Amino acid sequence: MASSRTRRARRARRRPARIRPALIAFAVVGATATGAVYWQGHARPGGGGAVSSSASAPSGGEESVETVEPAEPQVDGDARLAAAMASVTVADGAEVSVAVLDPDSGTSASYGTGAFDTASIVKVDILAALLLQAQDAGRSLSAAEKSYAAAMIENSDNDSASALWRAIGTAGGLDAANERFGLTGTEGGDGPLWGLTQTTAADQITLLRQVFVADGSALSEASRAYVRELMERIADGQRWGVSAAADRTGGTGGTGGSVWALKNGWLRRSTTGLWVVNSIGRVESGGHGYLVAVVSRGSGTQAEGIALTETAARAAVAVFTDDED
Repeated sequence: MASSRTRRARRARRRPARIRPALIAFAVVGATATGAVYWQGHARPGGGGAVSSSASAPSGGEESVETVEPAEPQVDGDARLAAAMASVTVADGAEVSVAVLDPDSGTSASYGTGAFDTASIVKVDILAALLLQAQDAGRSLSAAEKSYAAAMIENSDNDSASALWRAIGTAGGLDAANERFGLTGTEGGDGPLWGLTQTTAADQITLLRQVFVADGSALSEASRAYVRELMERIADGQRWGVSAAADRTGGTGGTGGSVWALKNGWLRRSTTGLWVVNSIGRVESGGHGYLVAVVSRGSGTQAEGIALTETAARAAVAVFTDDED
């Protein structure tokens, strides 16, 4: 089987560079963010704008003028998120990256760079790849596949994930689907190690768009609804993470009436004893939906990692909701 490095080299040769429309620039952890995402301001009438001539006035008549209102300052979403993250406690040696998208307006913000182990958040990607392959074959999922999918997403069952990982063709199948989904910074884990798939917060937002936004999705409405339904039925004890940024936590039912739909991932690395803790999903805050992805590593305990993902998710959504106050 080709190594991850060999697969990556092959993909780099065959795939032209692409720019994701939703997430364009990233802030560096601990550094000042550079802006590429903006909230566009519109001047209000009666604001005392500049006046310029638009036509010559006829003899003895009034001059025709055009009023040009001054534009309100543009706001850099990445810089605002970096400022919000400055108040988030990150333990020494730990790292976090977060991205958020308002799918209605297309505005977004991101913080942090680099690839992180997915742990169990890759299970959403595995299911999306399985559904895409089924669509291509013109078939529905089998009863066994549906049973695996429900256990994999709702209960984060690893044996079910391994079964579907093999069904999609392991990393090769995942990478092929992700190329069609528009993910450019995600690489499937070697052999059976789906949990060591590498990804970025930005790529996870791209994946969430495939599930929660019809426009541009490679998945059918039926496929997208199926993934959403499972992400809204996460088992008790696993409803932490991005759900902390929702209007209320613990509710069930994102797009179909719930205030969240999510998938979490957690993994204690045997080499360091430190924790990878991630959370992705859709949350509603102030009656509006947002897609949020938080990836982290280096926490001393799982509880510390969960607290970090929840605080980062709240900071990300606040970049949007603070404008609405």
